[in-house]
Amino acid sequence: MIDLWTWTTPNGRKVSIMLEELGLPYRTHAVDITQGEQHEPSFLAVSPNNKIPAIRDDDTGTVLMESGAILIYLAEKSDRFLPADPEQRYRTLEWLMWQMGGLGPFLGQAHHFLQFNPGKAPYAEERFHDEAKRLYRVLDTRLADHAYLAGDEYTIADIACWPWVSRYEWQRIDLNEYPNVKRWYVEIAGRPAVQRGYHVPKQVNEIPLP
Repeated sequence: MIDLWTWTTPNGRKVSIMLEELGLPYRTHAVDITQGEQHEPSFLAVSPNNKIPAIRDDDTGTVLMESGAILIYLAEKSDRFLPADPEQRYRTLEWLMWQMGGLGPFLGQAHHFLQFNPGKAPYAEERFHDEAKRLYRVLDTRLADHAYLAGDEYTIADIACWPWVSRYEWQRIDLNEYPNVKRWYVEIAGRPAVQRGYHVPKQVNEIPLP
């Protein structure tokens, strides 16, 4: 059994979607970051950085924070969604790292300024909106010639990126301007495991569709 500490954020949804895709048994522990629950000592014991998500695997005793590390761990544990072929494996990790270092942090800043604090910092709004559009162009270019980010297979790279794209409205992005991203996004949104994982630890809205 895997314990999952999470909330309704893109980073949290990465791991719940992965667990649903794998069909692994897990227990959910909601950490309401809007109420400061991420700072509770009990959560600090499993996530020293006070960030969701985190897991504990009863099978191995492994405790992990950081969504990218968790995705790699679960993929290797189950031998799924991380190809064995070296070229495809590193291509998957390449795009996973792109999400961890670029797509997630910059879209998170776009959410902060465009969704939650509009009008307070015009320079920051413009900066992060422009970077969001640039990142979407990178995605669109990649997906023009590939079904998925790593190639022909659905991998943890897609699982990592998709929840961030699912907040395209918060980023003031029109997916119709990025047809390859739109095709990829809608296809993945139709996966039953994605639909289940999206609503962990609770349902707050339906998956947005363009």
